[in-house]
Amino acid sequence: MPVTKTTKRRPKQNERKRAINKKRTLEMRRLIKEANVLIAAKDTEAVEKMMPQIYKAIDKAAKKGVIKKNTAARKKSRMMKKIKKTNPN
Repeated sequence: MPVTKTTKRRPKQNERKRAINKKRTLEMRRLIKEANVLIAAKDTEAVEKMMPQIYKAIDKAAKKGVIKKNTAARKKSRMMKKIKKTNPN
């Protein structure tokens, strides 16, 4: 059993952080999935309007340590690559 006050509080803190991290991850994934559906439908205008939201979600997740910095960069890069591929202008 936990002995000190901090070890008693730790499980509650972990639960709270896990919930927040899960929320950030799910929001990021939801936005990316929506963008992929729009890209498949060749609706690049809508995707380009969503890009600031997507970047914000990815950057926030990276800043808070939910995903790593290079993972965030890779996700953003691949998203832009898909958009450029569907919209050759």
